[in-house]
Amino acid sequence: MTALWVSNGGVQQIAGGGADAISASGRLTGLWASDLLLLQVLLMARIPLVERAFGQDRLARWHRWSGFTSFWLMITHIVLITLGYAGATHANAFAELWDMIWTYPGMLLATAGTAALLMVVMTSIRMARRRLRYESWHLLHLYAYLGAGLALPHQLWTGTDFIASAASTVYWWSLYAVSAGAVLTYRIAIPAWRSWRHRLVVSHITAEGPGLTSVYLSGHRLDRLPVRAGQFFQWRFLDGYGWSRAHPYSLSATPHGQMLRITVKDLGDGSARVASLRPGTRALIEGPYGKLSGEVYRGGPVVLLACGIGITPLLALLGDLPYSPGQATLVYRARGESDIAFRDELEWFAANRGVRRVFLFGKRAERPSWLPAEYADYADADALRRVAPQIAISDVYICGPDAWAEAARTAARAAGTPADQVHTELFSW
Repeated sequence: MTALWVSNGGVQQIAGGGADAISASGRLTGLWASDLLLLQVLLMARIPLVERAFGQDRLARWHRWSGFTSFWLMITHIVLITLGYAGATHANAFAELWDMIWTYPGMLLATAGTAALLMVVMTSIRMARRRLRYESWHLLHLYAYLGAGLALPHQLWTGTDFIASAASTVYWWSLYAVSAGAVLTYRIAIPAWRSWRHRLVVSHITAEGPGLTSVYLSGHRLDRLPVRAGQFFQWRFLDGYGWSRAHPYSLSATPHGQMLRITVKDLGDGSARVASLRPGTRALIEGPYGKLSGEVYRGGPVVLLACGIGITPLLALLGDLPYSPGQATLVYRARGESDIAFRDELEWFAANRGVRRVFLFGKRAERPSWLPAEYADYADADALRRVAPQIAISDVYICGPDAWAEAARTAARAAGTPADQVHTELFSW
């Protein structure tokens, strides 16, 4: 992409100075912004090979970084192009911007696209996300696709570096086609086909504790559904208003081809509705996603660190991993005894598969730590070595809130666990 800009005289224009240099810089930042915008789309297109290679957590971080970088490059592009054109015609910059919007082909659409992307960026700032419901954030985030689509006409009609050569045209059309094709294939076509083929319906629901509900789902040929313990789906239940907004829930039991189970904590409007689902309600799925699965297990000792609702994928993994008696240690962080979910199942794993269970109760420590406040005087890594003496040679699976999971991951690494043996799944958006 930068090479195409260079071949179209970008370096010479920069060297020449003046308004042409400003315009050339604006074109380059616009090209970078477009590249990163389409990279964002690809990162979250749920391409199976990419998901398995990097994991949804890492892809989401890259998506976020590239998104903010793309946005500021786009703003820089607008400012530099406006100043460059205004300088070339000795016009007022604001008048030049107004003239470009109203007279240049595709610029009205590009302006609408910029407004859509601005809305997405503003609602992606951490402070704004905390004030939004997940359902609202998810709906607003879809406008990123609209912003990318509305930017295309002005790039192809007036973008010098898009149409200057056959190579430029092939490059940009190919990039747009691959991005759009990935979204249509992996976010729409395959989920629609799997939902139609497997015809999942709610079999029954069970209350697991305060604000915690398990949903059991039956369907057609579930043995052909390519899902492993530890993975999650995006779920839509056809139970009325709001069905179109998907929610990510992990399997909380090892899939065995007959039935699936998810367990949901009441954290918002969408999750609260789960407790009122009726048997026979249809479910649409998108997935499976996530690399927190047995594919990465090397055999031998395994340590599973769960916090709160993070127990769900780890419970499924306990039933799936081929560890020997005494090789598995589950560390379960909760606020109190009453918050322990699946106690009967955990006792079964202890009695029948030799799983060691370590429960840690109490309020959060005042410092960043995976330990509760009661044990905050202990060093995180030292405490982990005490509860899991084989931590340095174990596969470690971690699932829970962002800050807790990061503290647990840091403790595992400090305790000697190699980076490629620490596997995480974060519950965040």
